[in-house]
Order: sequence, then structure tokens, then C-alpha cells
Amino acid sequence: MNAERDLSPLTPGVVRALTDKLYEKRKVAALEIEKLVREFVAQNNTSQIKHVIQILSQEFALSQHPHSRKGGLIGLAACSIALGKDSGLYLKELIEPVLTCFNDADSRLRYYACEALYNIVKVARGSVLPHFNVLFDGLSKLAADPDPNVKSGSELLDRLLKDIVTESNQFDLVGFIPLLRERIYSNNQYARQFIISWILVLESVPDINLLDYLPEILDGLFQILGDNSKEIRKMCEVALGEFLKEIKKNPSTVKFAEMANILVIHCQAADDLIQLTAMCWMREFIQLAGRVMLPYSSGILTAVLPCLSYDDRKKNIKEVANVCNQSLMKLVIPEDDEMDEAKPPMAIPAEPTSEESLSRPEAVTTGSLDASGDSSNSGVFTVTSCERIQVTLNLDGIVQVLDYHLSDTSIGMMTRIAVLKWLYHLYIKTPRKMFRHTDSLFPILLRTLSDESDEVILKDLELLAEIASSPAGQTEEGHGPSDGSDVRPGPVELHVPARAGQLSSSSTKGLECSPSTPTMNSYFYKFMINLLKRFSTERKLLETRGAFIIRQLCLLLNAENIFHSMADILLREEDLKFASTMVHTLNTILLTSSELFQLRNQLKDLKTPESRNLFCCLYRSWCHNPVTTVSLCFLTQNYKHAYDLIQKFGDLEVTVDFLTEVDKLVQLIECPIFTYLRLQLLDVKNNPYLIKALYGLLMLLPQSSAFQLLSHRLQCVPNPELMQTTDNTKPSTSFKRTAASNIDYTELLQHFEKVQNKHLEARHQRAGRAEQLDRRVVL
Repeated sequence: MNAERDLSPLTPGVVRALTDKLYEKRKVAALEIEKLVREFVAQNNTSQIKHVIQILSQEFALSQHPHSRKGGLIGLAACSIALGKDSGLYLKELIEPVLTCFNDADSRLRYYACEALYNIVKVARGSVLPHFNVLFDGLSKLAADPDPNVKSGSELLDRLLKDIVTESNQFDLVGFIPLLRERIYSNNQYARQFIISWILVLESVPDINLLDYLPEILDGLFQILGDNSKEIRKMCEVALGEFLKEIKKNPSTVKFAEMANILVIHCQAADDLIQLTAMCWMREFIQLAGRVMLPYSSGILTAVLPCLSYDDRKKNIKEVANVCNQSLMKLVIPEDDEMDEAKPPMAIPAEPTSEESLSRPEAVTTGSLDASGDSSNSGVFTVTSCERIQVTLNLDGIVQVLDYHLSDTSIGMMTRIAVLKWLYHLYIKTPRKMFRHTDSLFPILLRTLSDESDEVILKDLELLAEIASSPAGQTEEGHGPSDGSDVRPGPVELHVPARAGQLSSSSTKGLECSPSTPTMNSYFYKFMINLLKRFSTERKLLETRGAFIIRQLCLLLNAENIFHSMADILLREEDLKFASTMVHTLNTILLTSSELFQLRNQLKDLKTPESRNLFCCLYRSWCHNPVTTVSLCFLTQNYKHAYDLIQKFGDLEVTVDFLTEVDKLVQLIECPIFTYLRLQLLDVKNNPYLIKALYGLLMLLPQSSAFQLLSHRLQCVPNPELMQTTDNTKPSTSFKRTAASNIDYTELLQHFEKVQNKHLEARHQRAGRAEQLDRRVVL
């Protein structure tokens, strides 16, 4: 083949110079090509121009010979310079062979390719924008080039291209986003730096609205934020900060819902900077988007709740997470209880697909995906439209997350408190829907009473009290479903009055309290049954926290109802030892707690049928413990009956525990609670049985400090002859009250004997079993 003929209009001298190994000779040849092309431009000879470019591309730039490739690159650059403003007509032919050389194994050749493309772009300026994606793709590869000269050359070209984009209003952002979304997941530091630099440039251009496409690159940005390079992390932090400023300025154009789950994922990141940044974004999203974020509540809570238990090392994350939690809680409103969950929500955008934003598959298992619907329906929301759009609260997902965090024993105290506050808030705002979950929540709430933290127990009790007293918990079955609800009240029943006639008689059957007490619902009795079961199976809880729990419940609910129902349940308790212990605990609370002041006054006088009814109910259960029964009689001023009971003590098995309880009762008589009793000792004539009962206790006691204490007290009882007054016409108040009480004390005494016989039989059985066990051990 005749080379001169085949490569015309290039002269043989130019061809030889282009393939020379010396740069200077190739440069001379390039000047000749530039001169030749200028002539063709002047002649408007486009065919010859194309022919020259084709020769330089096919025969040189894409040649197998390295020096020929170098000559081709400089020749193409010369063509572009000669074409000037007309180079835009031939850009595809000029750029493609140069970009091919970006992949060359020879670093010098890659450098020359950068130089050639720089000259081509410098001449073409804005005309290169239609080819921006291929240029960006090539530059993104060179940004990570190991050769410093190539990197330096690519940086010059990169700056030139950024200047062109900044100056132009013709940039095709829509066409560029898919490439950006692909390249943003690069793990190479230099490639990441290149990507972030371009995002910052595009974000700074007023005519380019990158915010519309933020959902497609946000996940990648957060991943870059975790880079090992401080410089890259700082650049990414700046980029995210700029985006957040734009979001605050223009919330009406932000696709909040499309980015919600991306934030949920990164709010759970192990990297502190990623987690803090994502949490700050989540805070702004909740405050700006409002109820649009509700469908993502369970995912948000999954991310936020663990952060509430962080220590001071992660104080910033903890504080932002707390704001997120509080803001999200405020989005739940009473109207959520009225919305029909069966109806699909109106125009709520669903989560982005895994391809678009969820790059980590474990996001599915962390509870971050909770918005229903097809992921293809993403919409743009304005702040005002957020308030108009019907949003269905995904209560099932939220309760599932809360249940999980409350059940996790490794979770921190502040997280457990936040979970309980959430549940309480949901029962207040959406009681009707929440009561559908009560049966599943009830066991874990009862277990939480064993928590080490008093604050957790307090919040748990508040929640249980709300469940037990909420009108939404009323059912036609009276006590509601319960594994212990077959235990029905006996002759003295707990009654719940209907509010304003709204509740049917069937809904309150089997429950009783005074008309002034707040309405209890079907879960109240269930709660009392299960609480006593828990005390029975977990005696340490009863010993360490029993009094604390019952006292708090008396503040949160009605004390009369609590004591009435517990006494009624204990009346049927098969474990007599536990019944005795529980009665002793309740009696101590009744006699010593400031929270029970009103109830003590009510029992002290027994003026109303309700108070007498309560006394009878308590008495029947208090019979499980003889000494507490006497103390109840002292409290209610039933001194004759107290004396009759003490007379029966001679038939009982007197143990060390029994004498210890008598000792404690003597100590209690000296306390302020029984001031009225001690003053009644002055009225010897009208209170003979009080004195006899106290002497009965004295006779039961051995010669101990309690014996001395009570003996000294009784020595202070005045001589009735000295206490005579002139006014003998006024009847005794105690006699008047006792006569009007209409209480069958004979029946109560018989009940006491019956219960004590059961206890005696139970003790003998336990002793028998112990003796058999000892014999087996000996054998």
C-alpha cells in the first residue's frame, strides 16, 4: 500500500514526524496539520476536514504503535485549534479516540491524552456539554490514576470543565444524574473526592437544581462521609450541609418521603459522624415535613431509641435523637384514632427501592421499612400540603418496635423510659387502636415491673394505670380476656360505676367501688390478678419493690379499688403462705403510707356503707394473717372484736414469726397513725375492750423491749374514778358508730377461725413433707 496516497492530504513528512519518538518533531507536525485544517476551514471543505480527523483517529490515535498514538493525539488537538468555534461540529470524532487513550497502559500516553482533550475542550467551551457524560466518565477514572503527572493533567482538565459548566445554562442535569448515581458508590478516595467536588460545583450553580435529585445520591453521600480521609469527610460534610440549607429554604420542593428510609439506615451507622449527620437530617425532616414522616415512624424509632441511652461520649447524637423522638411523638394526634386503618392513605409516597437508595440489605431487618405501597410512586410535597394529606398511622409497626426495645434486656434505661412514654402517649392519643395490642403488651409490661430502675417502674406503672382506667378498655365481658379472669369476685365485689349512663350494666358486672371513684375498665381486675401472680412467683420483687409498686398505684388509680380488688383475689389464693405475706405487706402499706391517708380515715370511722363494705372485704383476706387482722380492727376502732380475736390466739400455733409480728404491731401503736387510739385510752369507761385487747397483746409477748414499751403505755392508763366528769349524758361516739354499723362480727369471727384452721393444716402438711424429705436424706 502506498502510504503517501493512503494518508493524503497529510504529506509524507508530516506522517513521519507524527510517528517520531521526539515530542518536538511531533509538535512541528501538529503545526503543519493546524495550518492544513485552517485552509480547509477557509475553503469550507468539510469532507477534507473529516478525512483528516479520521486519519488522525484511525491510523494514529488508535494505532498499535505508541509513538503513532502520541502523534495522533497532538494532531487531533491541532485540528480542534484550527477549527476554532467550528470544532463543535466535529467533537464526537475528536473526543472519542482521545478518551480511548485514557485507558492506555503507558502513563505518558495517558498524560498526552489529558493534554489533547484539554486543548479540544478549551476551544469548544460550551459545545462540549452534550458530550459531558463521556468526559465526566473518563475524568472520574483518571482522578484515581496512580501517576502524579496524569492526575495533575486530569485536574487541569477537570477545572476547565467545571468553569464551562458554571458559565453555561445548557447543562443536562437529567442525563447526568444516572452517571453520578453510579459513580458515587466508588470506594476509591480520589474518585470520591472528584465526585464530591462536582456535587459542590453543581450545587453552587443557581440554574441547576440538584435538590430535586437528592434522593438518588443521598445514600452515596452518606457512604462517602465515612471515608478514612479527613479531607474527603470534610468536603462531604460541607456538601451535605449545603443541601440541608437548601432544604430549609425550599421545603415545598423537597421529596422528604423518598429520603426517609435512607436516613433511617444511616441513623444506625457505626460511624459517629455519619450517625450524627443523619440524625440531624432526620430532626429537620420531622420538623419540616410533619405528618408525611409518620408512615416511617417504626423505622425512625428503630434508629432513634437506642441513641437515647448513649453516654457522654456520644452526647451530641443523644441530644439530637431526643429531639427527633419528641418531635415524632407530637405528630401523633387524636384524629389518628378515628381514621380507618383499612383505607389506603392518600398520596403518601412509598419508600425508595433498594436499587435507588437502600444499598445495604440489612436495612430490611432493622425495621427501617414500614411505609406501605409501591416504591415507584414517589411524590413531591409542600409543607402546606402535608397538613392536608391523610396519613394513616402504622400502629402495628410502631408497637412491634416498642415491644422489641422493651423486651431487650441489654437496652439502656433511657431507651426503656422513652418506650414507655411512647406507649403511654399512644394510649392517650389513640386508645381505641392501642387496646387491640394490649393483650400482647400486657406480659412485657408486667415483667418490666422487675426493672432495676425506679424511674422505669414509675413509667411502667403510669402506663398500666392508664390501661386499667381508660374508657377505651371497657368490654362487654366485664373483666376482659385473662388467664386468671376466671377468678370472680365473691360476696363483697368490686363495682365500677358507669359514666353518665354510657356503660351498660353488663360491662360493670362484678366490679364495685364508691361512686366518687374513677371508672375502671375490664383490664383493671386483670391487672390486679396478674400483679399478685407476679408477686407470688417472684418473691424478691415483692420484698424489694412490692410496697413501692402498690403505693404508686394508689396514687395513679383509686386506692380503695386496689385494696378492695386485691383483698378479693387473695381470698381465693391457694398458696396460703403467700397470702399471709401479701396481706402483711398490704396492711403495712395501709397503716404507714402517706398515700393511704384518705383511705385510713375512711376506714377509721366506718360511717358509710361503702367503708363498711370495704372493711368486710379486707377483713376476710386479712384473716390469712392473725396479727394484721387485729391491726385492721384497731384501725377501724373495732376494739371488742380485736379483743375477741386475741382471745382466739391461744388456740393458734405461736411461732417466732408470729411473735415478731406482734412486736411490730406494738411498735406501730406508738406511731402517729394510732394517736387517736392512744388518746382513747383516756376514756377508760367507753373503751374497756381497747384496754383489754392491749393487755391481751401484752400477755402474748415474752419479756422483751416491746413488752416493756406496751407495759409502760398501759401503766399510763388513768384510774376511771379520777376521770369522772360532770357530763355523763353525752353518748360514746364509739358506741354509736358500732351500733350503727350493722356488721355481723360473729360471722367474721367464724371466718377468722376457718381461715386459721386452713393455715394450721397447711403448716402441718409442709412440716410432714419436710419430715419425709429428711428421712429420705438419712436413708
